[in-house]
Amino acid sequence: MSHSLYTTLLCLQNGTVYRGFSFFKISPTFGEIVFNTGMTGYQEIFSDPSYTGQMVVFTYPEIGNTGLNNNDSESNFIHLKAVIARNISLVSSNWRSQISLKDYLIQKRIPHIFGLDTRSLTKHLRLFGVTNSVLCDISYKSEVNISNLKSINNMDLVRKITSKTIYHINNILFNNLDSFNFINLKLGYMKIIHKKYNILVLDFGLKFNILRKLLFWGCKLCIVPATCSYSSILKYNPDGIILSNGPGNPFLVKYAIDTVKKLVKFSNIPVFGICMGHQILNIALGLSTFKLKFGHRGLNHPCGLNKYSEITSQNHGFAVNENAFVNQELLKIFSLKYLNLNDFTVSSTLHKKLPIFSVQYHPEASPGPHDSEYLFEVFIKLIHLINHYK
Repeated sequence: MSHSLYTTLLCLQNGTVYRGFSFFKISPTFGEIVFNTGMTGYQEIFSDPSYTGQMVVFTYPEIGNTGLNNNDSESNFIHLKAVIARNISLVSSNWRSQISLKDYLIQKRIPHIFGLDTRSLTKHLRLFGVTNSVLCDISYKSEVNISNLKSINNMDLVRKITSKTIYHINNILFNNLDSFNFINLKLGYMKIIHKKYNILVLDFGLKFNILRKLLFWGCKLCIVPATCSYSSILKYNPDGIILSNGPGNPFLVKYAIDTVKKLVKFSNIPVFGICMGHQILNIALGLSTFKLKFGHRGLNHPCGLNKYSEITSQNHGFAVNENAFVNQELLKIFSLKYLNLNDFTVSSTLHKKLPIFSVQYHPEASPGPHDSEYLFEVFIKLIHLINHYK
């Protein structure tokens, strides 16, 4: 096994430079640099579409100990721009491991750097906010110019990564479904639901585990592109609609916002928004969003209200503006359900008259805690109730 190392530079837009190493020579790679505080889940992070266009700093001091396998990816592609770590373990030790992180990085040619002070880098991002950066081999330093790099805040990343076709999924495609232990799942309630509900998933950058959770409830799934029109959605006669997670600035996804506005106003179909879906749903209902200084990315974010809290997995750089909730007319039909208890940004909203709710965090939590997994049960119960009174 080769242990060749190449001197690599991480250059931030303000001129700050970090020096480290990589396993192969890195061509100049540009992206927005963010940090994730999770102690585990690097394989899921690599393949999470929400990280499109971003370089991820892992604040945990070493990653790679457990290797990677064929089951834990959250999509079929690697979406992050680069991996930034204090140390990368050269060996993996786990009964599910099929390849080491080092070999995976080399095989997939994923830009990366390690051996730098990630604590210093994270403090810099917390102080100054996320920023554009470039990763490159030291030999490219004189060629690098990031002063004119376009911010991903001005790019419609959802249109770039959403599914190009409409497709259907059943349990057979997820043959490892039974290996997932959904801790809070109430199997007794599943027995009284005889109908397999048709769930339409609007794909803004979908994670596989959302589909796994719905399949475990016996749902039949139809995944459609983010550009799918209101009339096309209704042709599939869905019992419920999921607005998925995804990357970038939600305000730029105007075509989906317009579609969701029509779904809310005319369809009376239960809607559950997750992460980007939460933001788009709230914009469609008249609220606004803003960019967080350094975002929420990790596995231990407390969310709740009135002495109640759930520990949640989060990954987003934008949040719903809570200022709209001083509007008394809006409060008559719309409820601010939970707050992020670290910075008191909006974490969950609920429509008081329509079967619509959303969360900024990830109830499918892959990786992460299972505190919020019950929300899929709430969604199924809501569909069951609506169908009962039709």
